[in-house]
Amino acid sequence: MRRTDQRRAAVVALYQHDVTGRPLEELVERRATPFTRELVEGVARERPRLDELIERHAVGWTLARIAPLERSILRVALYELLEREDIPAEVAIDEAVEAAKELCGVDAPGFINGILGAVQREALARR
Repeated sequence: MRRTDQRRAAVVALYQHDVTGRPLEELVERRATPFTRELVEGVARERPRLDELIERHAVGWTLARIAPLERSILRVALYELLEREDIPAEVAIDEAVEAAKELCGVDAPGFINGILGAVQREALARR
């Protein structure tokens, strides 16, 4: 299974959790790959930090105002940017933008790209 599909599976499970409040254990398919499970568990564990980054860089937007699907895409991409050294930042950002093009409204890809780019620039400035 392609990593793109594994990321999408993680986004969908996190989105469903965000919207319904159902436990993530019920929403992640039994046959989900270890990568999908890591993304879901990592986002759940790091969610406060990820959400703080989203709010800080989403100028003029509160977290609650961002659509749940876009929040889930951002959380997965941020987790990859911050926690997975084996995944180039450009790949995490591109995957998120492509997911937004496929799954969200017309303005979502640019919005997501802007937030992720700002986080990446901030991380690079700290190094």
